[in-house]
Amino acid sequence: MRITMIGSGYVGLVSGTCFADFGHHVTCVDKDAKKIEALENGRMPIYEPGLDALVAANVAAGRLAFTTDLARAVKGADAVFIAVGTPSRRGDGHADLTYVFDATREIAEAIDGPCVVVTKSTVPVGTGDKVEAILREKHTAEKVAVVSNPEFLREGAAIDDFKRPDRIVVGAEDTRARGVMAEIYRPLNPNVHPLLFTGRRTAELIKYAANAFLATKITFINEIADLCEATGADVGDVAHGIGLDSRIGPKFLQAGPGYGGSCFPKDTLALLKTGEDFEAPQRIVEAVVKVNDSRKRAMGRKVIQALGGSAEGKTVALLGLAFKPNTDDMRDAPAIAIVQALQDAGAAVRGYDPESMEMAKPLLDGVTFCSDAYDAAKDADAVVLVTEWDVFRALDMRRLAEVAKGRVLVDLRGVWDKGAVERAGFTLTSLGR
Repeated sequence: MRITMIGSGYVGLVSGTCFADFGHHVTCVDKDAKKIEALENGRMPIYEPGLDALVAANVAAGRLAFTTDLARAVKGADAVFIAVGTPSRRGDGHADLTYVFDATREIAEAIDGPCVVVTKSTVPVGTGDKVEAILREKHTAEKVAVVSNPEFLREGAAIDDFKRPDRIVVGAEDTRARGVMAEIYRPLNPNVHPLLFTGRRTAELIKYAANAFLATKITFINEIADLCEATGADVGDVAHGIGLDSRIGPKFLQAGPGYGGSCFPKDTLALLKTGEDFEAPQRIVEAVVKVNDSRKRAMGRKVIQALGGSAEGKTVALLGLAFKPNTDDMRDAPAIAIVQALQDAGAAVRGYDPESMEMAKPLLDGVTFCSDAYDAAKDADAVVLVTEWDVFRALDMRRLAEVAKGRVLVDLRGVWDKGAVERAGFTLTSLGR
């Protein structure tokens, strides 16, 4: 099938490339001419393991192309996916749908035959209705149908998530549109990766509900970690004990410095605003947002406490800056609030991340960026693990002790072994223990 993907950011690029790898012919569109030029030359705008090789293979096979010409890309397409950004709107936290509606208007002008327009972007309930209204100004229902097909991609594992999904949610009100979507996803085994067909509004809400629930699990175990510290319990054992319950499950029960990234922060805020608009307040999610925001800065205070209560004139090394491993995404990363808290307390901050330092530099003013973990720890009074990249899991603690000035290690991810740390002469501060 011929597929056009409007937006060549994280969702659009990964989705378009994977569709091409299924055998479809895909054109990815973006207004940013420099991004398109880079993609045509094999340079990725994001870090995602395996994406560069997959893009190159499908471009070479003639199934994947990039352009800034939306009108030309849309003509003759069987399906046009909208995968543009929906950032939080300043002032009220609602999803900013400007890019979605601008893209819809351009699509409406370019469509020249039967087509399914698919919202892949994360959008509030009812957005598909508005997209349909814009298209109806120029096209009949028989010609153009609107579908919601939310993405469930984890940064760092997006290709595997796309090709081996738990489920594929398709919100459609039109039988022909359902048939087109079934054909697009036909390469996936329906017995293993079920297509869940729902109403369009239901599909839009599934995405927000899923992310809000996962954010709630993260925030819940973080608060339990605080309780464990106060009572002498071990959050790792608590998480394991409750995760063995099949009704709860073990995922998203790792205590940490709070969630960040491109999805959870903006999607929880958007869900709160949707609840207000429909007079169905989401009080649990509201509490989750408040607790998570306060937790990030509290991690800075935890480091200060490990330093004896004062960071004035001290040097702190942060290992990991991205919000999670296997990505360069710095959006709402806990490291941002931690750096601010440490600098406000008079500390100098050194930092290292395997992939995100170029993204981090504009956001972390005054931080000294280093070449590796040992360089970051040089003359540091405290070393803090912020993001659990694999490269940090097996650090040589004795070598770390040779370069660090202080003997304080703070593990915000529960990765380091206490015995190994103490044998190297460090004291270990961790979460929930």
